[in-house]
Order: sequence, then C-alpha cells, then structure tokens
Amino acid sequence: MYTAQGTINRDSLLEEHLPAVRRQALSLQVKLPAGIDLDDLIQAGTVGLLDALQRFDPNAGATFSTFANQRIRGAMIDELRTRDWVPRSVRRNARQLEEALRRLEQRLGRPAEEREVAAEMGVSLSEYHQLLSDTNSGNLLAFEEVVEESGEPEAGPGAPPSPFAALLDEQQRAGLIAAIEALPERERLLMALYYQEELNLKEIGVVLGVTESRVCQLHSQAVKRLRARLGNG
Repeated sequence: MYTAQGTINRDSLLEEHLPAVRRQALSLQVKLPAGIDLDDLIQAGTVGLLDALQRFDPNAGATFSTFANQRIRGAMIDELRTRDWVPRSVRRNARQLEEALRRLEQRLGRPAEEREVAAEMGVSLSEYHQLLSDTNSGNLLAFEEVVEESGEPEAGPGAPPSPFAALLDEQQRAGLIAAIEALPERERLLMALYYQEELNLKEIGVVLGVTESRVCQLHSQAVKRLRARLGNG
C-alpha cells in the first residue's frame, strides 16, 4: 500500500496486519504451557509488527507480509525466551535424554527405538514416555532455535523456498533437511504436519491413529533426535 507520493502507507499496513498478530499468538499459545498469557504474546507481536514497519525495504525483494510475519513471530519467541519459563529440571532431563539418544544412535547407526533409549537411560518404558511428556513444553523453542541456526526445511520439490531458507547458509540448511530425513517415518510425518501443514495435536493424532498425548511424546522425541544429530544439545 502506497501513498500518492509513492511511499509506503504505514498506517494502512499496520491496520491490515494487526489481525495477523492475534492469529500468530493463538497459533503459538496452543503449543505452550497453560500459564502463557495470550495478551503478552499479542503485545510482543505488535512490537514486532511496528519494528517491521520501520525496517521494511520494498526494494529487498520480499513482500511486506512475509517480512512482517517473520518479525511478529520472532518478537513473540524473544518474549518467551526472556521469561525462561522452562524449569531447570526439565532442561536437565531434556539434555540427558538428548545425550542418551546421541550416544545410542551413533553406536547403532540408525534411529533408536524407544525401548532402547529407555534401557540406555536405565528407566522403564513408561518412565521414558513420562520424560518425553515432561520435556515437551520446551521443545517449541528448541525447534525454533534449530530452524534459526540451520534453516527451515523446504516443503518439497517445486515448492518456493521459505523466508528462512532464503536467508540461511545452504550447508546448514542441508544439515537440517538431512537430519529430518533420517527421522523414523512416523516422526518425519508428524514434523511435516505440525510445522508445515500447521495441524494441531488433535488433528495429527487422527492422522497417525494415536492419542493427543502420544503425539506430544513423539514430537518431543523427534526434536531431541534432531538436536542430538545437529549437535545443538
């Protein structure tokens, strides 16, 4: 949107994209613990939108919507990081689980099965599943960090590159894509449904034929495999 003088009409852009802030906040909130306030996410996202209005360069090639959506989401993630809402015990357990996965998969040369990881950690299968559930709350940011460092995988052959992929080093992006391709088939499908198709946990459960809580466990396990393989533990 431009004025008669050919400059960007920031007021119009702000009004047009404010609903996107709420949509992104709602999308993010469903993946977070219950204590995260929606209004706080919206406030952070609005700051990100205002920042986008200040920084956007129409000659850079990207559309304003693409640029703004990155800034909005990035501002929300930054807000969550500053709160350090994941308890230390959860972070510690997540690191131990990732280390166990890394050791085991290096030794086996293939994705480890759940019973094998449980045995490596010296816990029962049910205790291992509980660990996955307990540590899943921190995995959204964990995967965001993986994406920021390595690039978001492209949707498939013929698909346009994502905004992340266009900006990031090809070798790093290739590493993430290879790590995702090395996941067990069900976990690979889950990641595609969650991050590319943006299905919620209940919808993914229907596709996979498992409960919502089981989807959480599989998601947790998939992210930990990625972090273990990429060395981001």
